[in-house]
Amino acid sequence: MSEKEKLRIDKYLWSIRLFKTRALAAEACDKGRVKLNGDSVKASRTVREGEEYEVRTEARKWLIRVTGLLHTRAAYIEAIKYYTDITPPEEIQAIQFQASSFNTGKRQSKVGRPTKKDRRDLEGFTGD
Repeated sequence: MSEKEKLRIDKYLWSIRLFKTRALAAEACDKGRVKLNGDSVKASRTVREGEEYEVRTEARKWLIRVTGLLHTRAAYIEAIKYYTDITPPEEIQAIQFQASSFNTGKRQSKVGRPTKKDRRDLEGFTGD
């Protein structure tokens, strides 16, 4: 195996854009969030085509199959050519359900504290 064919898992996950930085990818490996055949892998593990990895990011859980080795970070359109997302549909639906029930911190319309306009209307009504 030549030097160009060797690629660390942390660098691969960063280059295919699953993680924003290589340090975050390495940290995920260290914390056991990247698995091959159910076993956690170290950040220095060499990636090979055809392997399937289970990766947990902050946003979701991925199940990916390596289709090519990408040594440098590329645009998203290019990066998606180097892996296949084989995450089961029920996993994706569960994530979408969680996202729809996520509280953004904004209050719902017409619930809670009155708006400035509501306060002015109340003042006009009470005569204050």
